[in-house]
Amino acid sequence: MKTSLPAKAVPVGLVLLAAAGTFALTMGARQSMGLFLGTLNSSTGLGLASISLAFAFGQLWWGLTQPVAGLVADRIGTGRVLVLGVLLVAIGTALVPHMHTTAGLIFAIGVLAAGGAGMAGPSVLMAATTRLVPPERRGMATGIVNAGGSFGQFVFAPIAQGVTAAAGWMASLYTLGVITLLALPAAWVLRGHSALPAAAAGAAPAVREKAGVVIRRALADPSYRLLCAGFFVCGFHVAFIATHLPGVVASCGLPPSVGAWSLAVIGLFNIVGSLAMGWAIGFQHGRWRMKSLLSLVYAARAVAVLVFMLLPKTPAVMLGFAAIIGFTYLSTVPPTAGLVARFFGPANMATLFGIVMLAHQLGGFLGAWLGGKAFELTGSYDWMWYADIVLAVGAALIHLPIREQRVAPPTMATVIGE
Repeated sequence: MKTSLPAKAVPVGLVLLAAAGTFALTMGARQSMGLFLGTLNSSTGLGLASISLAFAFGQLWWGLTQPVAGLVADRIGTGRVLVLGVLLVAIGTALVPHMHTTAGLIFAIGVLAAGGAGMAGPSVLMAATTRLVPPERRGMATGIVNAGGSFGQFVFAPIAQGVTAAAGWMASLYTLGVITLLALPAAWVLRGHSALPAAAAGAAPAVREKAGVVIRRALADPSYRLLCAGFFVCGFHVAFIATHLPGVVASCGLPPSVGAWSLAVIGLFNIVGSLAMGWAIGFQHGRWRMKSLLSLVYAARAVAVLVFMLLPKTPAVMLGFAAIIGFTYLSTVPPTAGLVARFFGPANMATLFGIVMLAHQLGGFLGAWLGGKAFELTGSYDWMWYADIVLAVGAALIHLPIREQRVAPPTMATVIGE
């Protein structure tokens, strides 16, 4: 079995380019799929709820793949996982135009594209970055990687809209699939797996725990469970907006270009939010508590949605709302990943952050699916916005009891003692 490269073997800038670039390409393709929801509905005649189910399954499967992909990456290496993931994203995206049933769309969007994006997603990329970047630079590094996903959304949404206008929606999906393949070289840069950290002088050596033991120890920690619950809410919010914001724009009588640019603006301002959050959690080794920053982000979302509901729906209001939401959109990822690393260290980071991402995507499944159901039943998205406000307030509150301290792993001495 190959061991991971030491951090000094790969320049930090190259690590960040590879990880952020991969996230940009896979996230950009996924987050642009909402632009095709209406077209798929018209083309297949399946109904908005059925197509939303395919998108919702994709949210769920993206989450389900992350703990497994993280476990594999922790044990046998990041490179192979990333190659397979990128290939699946490209294949699944290109197959979407050829699927005319709900099961077919679930297979292309939900299993292939979303599963591949999960393999080449945050749990594996954040863990590789944590492994290859010095501890004092990890906060900003995770912010940069997260900003990569936002940059992908900012770039892909206008590209998808432009290619659709010029050559049709099928050509647009083919284009997105091909562009995703540009992430393949990053697998070589990020190859390797998490090695056991060296013991401090005079301390008992750490031992490699079995995956089941690691997971049980994490789930027994109340702070880790609260973190998962908060990220569930984040997934509900992000998936609803990514899937249905173009539909929200259409229901307000605004042109499709406003929907595409709204998604792009979310991506642009999330770059700012992600970098700002990465700086905040890394500033002077974390002057601000990560749990407090998370509470602030969720509270800001609740206020933003409430104000949006009270304002008239004009292009300027829609783009302004997208900017505010974008700033908070995925800025939750760096402090959430930072807390997982603080609780349990880097050795099992991909596995344990993958479980947190699974909670995120369970919320994402509900956000994507219920958005379509709510619109079919009521003719509007209002009840989804109400639910989002309540959940965001709840998420802001449940982060406050989190204890930001290391959960000590077993040592060889404790194992022998047992």
